[in-house]
Amino acid sequence: MEQRGEVSLRKKTESEETTAKEEATTNKRGGECINGSSGAEQNKIILMRAFVEKQDPSSKDVDDFMIRRFLRARDLDIEKASAMFLKYLKWKRTFVPTGSISASEIATDLGQNKVFTQGSDKTGRPIMVVFSGRHFPRKGGLEEFKRMMPEGQEKFAVIGDMEGWGYTNSDVRAYLGALTILQDYHPERLGKLFLLHVPYIFMAVWKVVYPFIDDTTKKKIVFVENKKMKSTLLEDIDESQLPEIYGGKLPLVPVQDS
Repeated sequence: MEQRGEVSLRKKTESEETTAKEEATTNKRGGECINGSSGAEQNKIILMRAFVEKQDPSSKDVDDFMIRRFLRARDLDIEKASAMFLKYLKWKRTFVPTGSISASEIATDLGQNKVFTQGSDKTGRPIMVVFSGRHFPRKGGLEEFKRMMPEGQEKFAVIGDMEGWGYTNSDVRAYLGALTILQDYHPERLGKLFLLHVPYIFMAVWKVVYPFIDDTTKKKIVFVENKKMKSTLLEDIDESQLPEIYGGKLPLVPVQDS
């Protein structure tokens, strides 16, 4: 009888623990806690959501992943993260008023075949491949570039191939614009940036751009040596997901065709 009682008690305890865990994953809005968030972080997500929805009702359609990105970008400071997020909403209404980007709005950039996207790294982040040597500064290019940020993904990895890059490709305004977008409007989106075939002359431009990069972003940038290119990329990307031109098995597909 005592053994049955112990088994019954053990089952009851395990059941109570399971129920407690399930309750702990449910937030006050009746939804599930997002993966990788602690209870304290989830509470801040709820508080920030309540605040920004009061300031801008359109924010009610934003998911918790986005709220979390802005919180983490400001070290979970709700006031700073909210200010940053509301600024983002205002920016998006200006540059993406319809909620999506048509091919005609970025026709020139697409026509240069400088951006490719397919495959994912070992953490599941989608991979973008950007050929800097195919980019040429032009009037109106910055506004078009701002519309090319991929939507709908938590994080992504970038392979920036600078083969053939020269001063005619140098576009400091675009580089600074990209930093502004990543750091102010799409925080915590960049998972990692691999820079390949970096020419020596690029370092002069890098010295101009570097001071504008925040410390968190700096840690995500990797200058890859030519002799160790494949081995370095394979640390983060499986061979089946690595583009063929870098020793992998995946063919490149232009972003407009992916």
